[in-house]
Amino acid sequence: MQFLKTLRPRVRSGEITSSIRIWRSPRVSVGRRYAMEGGWIEIEAVREMSIEDISPGMARDSGFEGLVDLLKTAKHGAGTRVFLIRFHYLSADEA
Repeated sequence: MQFLKTLRPRVRSGEITSSIRIWRSPRVSVGRRYAMEGGWIEIEAVREMSIEDISPGMARDSGFEGLVDLLKTAKHGAGTRVFLIRFHYLSADEA
């Protein structure tokens, strides 16, 4: 999983533990680890939802100021399916 450069320190610190993604199909799996600079992202949950279900609080929990900011970033490809991804960061020492 990739994150905006500005969000990466907050992901590594554990402040951000969820992400909203708009994809054609799920690109991550529960229990798998994905490389991130300095460590790994381990996926805890993947839940499909509708775009109307995204709340301003979910956007803030994902590291954005609000819903509009999140959608500008998340909605950039041909995907139409919305996924809420819950994860935690593991440093290289913890992995």
